[in-house]
Amino acid sequence: MTAMFVNLPVTDLGRAKRFYTALGFTINPLFTDHNAACVVVEEDHSYFMILVRDYFQTFTELPIGDPAVNPSVSTAIFLDTREAVDKAIADGIAAGGAEPRPASDYGFMYQRQLNDPDGNILEFGWMDPTAAEQGPEAFANQQA
Repeated sequence: MTAMFVNLPVTDLGRAKRFYTALGFTINPLFTDHNAACVVVEEDHSYFMILVRDYFQTFTELPIGDPAVNPSVSTAIFLDTREAVDKAIADGIAAGGAEPRPASDYGFMYQRQLNDPDGNILEFGWMDPTAAEQGPEAFANQQA
């Protein structure tokens, strides 16, 4: 099994858990305590580990940056429909997130950015199935 865990530093674990569950993700209680929570993005595949900053610091000798000021990663999550993208953004804003820029619509691909309350960047997107399988040119040929 291949699984991906993205570790994100947060200042308030409870607030972060509320934010990520508002997006429709779940928390795995087996890997959650006062220092961290395992956010299930896609069962058996993709997860966020949201870690309080002091605990996150135990994994590195380097100083932890502030993602609201100096972002170093953007995590893209692609959904099945444009409507699901719009819902994720609306739910995230209602839970304390922010959308710092307008949507990007490339015809074959639609993306919106959402910053969590700590400034970590999430991008929600949708891609036309033809473009996803065969590339953007195949989508353009399909439209002609």
